[in-house]
Amino acid sequence: MIKSTLEKAKAPVVLPVGGEDENNFNYQEVWYPVFFVEDLDKNIPNSFTLLEEDIVIWWEEKTTQWRVFADKCPHRLAPLTEGRINEEGLLECPYHGWAFSGGGDCEVIPQQQENQRAHTSSRACVRSYPCKIEQDLLFVYAGNANNADKTPIPIVDPLEEDKDKWLVLNTFRDIPYSALTLLENVLDSSHIPYTHHGSVGDRTNVSTVELEIISSNRQGFRGVWQEGPRKGKLGTQYTTFVAPNLMWHDLTSKQFGRTMTVVYATPISKGKCRLFARFPFQFSSKIPQFFIKLTPRWYSHLNQNAILEDDQIFLHYQERYLEKLRGSEKYEKACYLPTKADLYVTEFRQWINKFNAELFPHQTLPPTPAHDVLLERYHSHTENCSSCRQALKYIKKIRQTLLVFSAIIWSLIPLITLKVASISPLIIYSIVTVNLISILLYFYLGKIEQKFYLGQTIAPRNVKK
Repeated sequence: MIKSTLEKAKAPVVLPVGGEDENNFNYQEVWYPVFFVEDLDKNIPNSFTLLEEDIVIWWEEKTTQWRVFADKCPHRLAPLTEGRINEEGLLECPYHGWAFSGGGDCEVIPQQQENQRAHTSSRACVRSYPCKIEQDLLFVYAGNANNADKTPIPIVDPLEEDKDKWLVLNTFRDIPYSALTLLENVLDSSHIPYTHHGSVGDRTNVSTVELEIISSNRQGFRGVWQEGPRKGKLGTQYTTFVAPNLMWHDLTSKQFGRTMTVVYATPISKGKCRLFARFPFQFSSKIPQFFIKLTPRWYSHLNQNAILEDDQIFLHYQERYLEKLRGSEKYEKACYLPTKADLYVTEFRQWINKFNAELFPHQTLPPTPAHDVLLERYHSHTENCSSCRQALKYIKKIRQTLLVFSAIIWSLIPLITLKVASISPLIIYSIVTVNLISILLYFYLGKIEQKFYLGQTIAPRNVKK
């Protein structure tokens, strides 16, 4: 009895995700992924907006860890993301040079006299957010910092099993619709054959979708599709929703092995979120794994961005139509859901209603911009992706080199033919051929370059063949 009491006393306190109020889900008391670690730059301040709060993410060399602050200097509210990491390894404000160490303490106020201690005031400190790295992602805790260590980080449990066997493809993008709309969309497997026809879907694979809910509570739900996708060819699919920002589909087939689709939805503001998509594989054959490893990350991102754009436009509009009809509160009246294919969507909307989990409930969605703005890729992905940013830089350099090379060759050909009377026609033809190949490569790379800036305007499902 004494031993049992002592064990209980030593057991760590675990707080429920979303706060302790059982009837209301608090989006502040949650760990959110904000960046894949490999995309963060250790040399400069990195920026993000989490739940409408601008934050700055920077590398503190002294402690060899990432730090996350509110992105405003306590002095005159200048954004620290416009500053730098100075020679002393401190985050320095661009406005007056106030500098901060990893805990948010002000270490330097250049303008104060030697005997002054204004920098030790609590008013000189920057708000510091708890942050941790899990499964290659940097997570930030948005709420009360004292609750951070007691609140579970939403990780993908299957990835902790046989870690060496998983091959994981990752991508991310800032999406012009809300985290709730994103989660509702990815929970719904029945849209894939139609929406993504011509990319990762096929209309001929459409069949009835008989979903079942296995368990459900405030922390999320689990479901199963016994037949699974592609008319049962891929095996039974299990789906997990971890409130409020994570879901995954998990299926195992003899044909492909075990495959998962994992999505995190990190809320930025009303009508905007950052999607983190992960595609873990345990292939039954080593051949596909070999070819996937050969594919550059940036090239995979171009293709994955195209898939995201299959439904980017209509989901943006869909959530505005729903808002006019009073959102989740009136969801089942606004939408006609007659089949079990919509069971996960219904369960998700009931979770929102039951636990008052509507995001930014007292705000209205921003106006709809032009379609080219909704489909832009540079600011929503490329500039924040280390692989795509570097690839774009190299492609631009190669195109410039090809242009200069071509110009030099075309200007030299007349001189060569005039000065060298006995030159072989074969040499001339070879020079011209090489130059034409250079020009074709220039234009081909130009098409690839544009894909880093703007998405496809016509979805593959609508392309007439």
